[in-house]
This record gives sequence, structure tokens and C-alpha cells, in this order.
Amino acid sequence: MRIISGSHKGRRIFAPKNLPVRPTTDMAKEALFNILNNQYYFADLKILDLFSGTGNIAFEFASRGAKEITCVDSHQGCVQFISKTSEELDLGILAMRNDVFTYLGRTKDQFDLIFADPPYDMSLEDFEKISNLVFQNNLLKKEGSLIIEHSKQMDLSHLSGFKEQRKYGGSVFSFFSITGNGD
Repeated sequence: MRIISGSHKGRRIFAPKNLPVRPTTDMAKEALFNILNNQYYFADLKILDLFSGTGNIAFEFASRGAKEITCVDSHQGCVQFISKTSEELDLGILAMRNDVFTYLGRTKDQFDLIFADPPYDMSLEDFEKISNLVFQNNLLKKEGSLIIEHSKQMDLSHLSGFKEQRKYGGSVFSFFSITGNGD
């Protein structure tokens, strides 16, 4: 994987092969950040990266100037890799090992952007649970967005707060907000 833009533009990051991950492709990541670049000033954002895996998305946010990034993943190897890479590149990312659903049920923080990249084979009920916990626990700031990456076979448009989806190859980004419903 590589960092596309920002202070670490072009830097390649090599994750250990034994991590149980499916990193977002560079094409999909570049498209996502083109969308976000037009909506946000990254240095002002507080970001939550769920099912962080290799930290691919968090590293991109940090390279583009985001200062407050929290990564949550249940795999110790992923958390260690993110922490080590963040330290080596001086990115300031907080990586924690926790079950995402437990974290969403307990945290009292609010975020500008919440990005979730769960396993594509996770059940529809668990995808719904991510969105439900974010909105029930008021984890998004007023102008914030929840972005869930999923396979093109999964449809999340029925969930409350849904705004739009964008497809890139086999990946889809579904966008949610407090206002939702295309407002």
C-alpha cells in the first residue's frame, strides 16, 4: 500500500503478511479522498477509523494533516503495526485493541468522520449495528459523516442517515450523516 498525498506522499508501507486484512485499494482510496478533500479541511478533523486493519486509511488522513485519529481493531497484530508505523512516521495516531461494537457502545467522544471497513463477509445485521450504534450514541458531530466500506453485493441504503453511495470496482462507500436522506 502507499500513501497517495500529503506530507508522506508516495511512501510505500509494507504490512506483515500474517495480518487478517483486506486493505482498501489505492484506486478506491484515491476516489474517497477526492470526495473528502472537497468537503473537509483535514487539519480540523477528529477521525475514528474502525476495523482499521493495516491503518491504510488512517495513514492517509494523517499524511494530509489530520491531527486527531483513533484506530480501533480487535487484532493485536494490526494495532501493533499501526502504532509502530505511526511512531516511525511521527503521525500521532492512537491505535487501540478493542471490539468495534464494544467501543462504539462505550465511547463518549464525538467525531467529524467515522470510517468503517469491516470484513466484507460480515452479516447485514452487523453492518446495521455499526450505523445504529454511531447514531444512537451520538458519536458524529453535527456536520460529520459516517462512511462504511462494503462489497457491491451489500446494500445499506435502507439505514437511517444514508446519503449516498459510490462504487469503485468491487468496493462501495456508503455515506451517512445526521441529516441523511440526500439532504
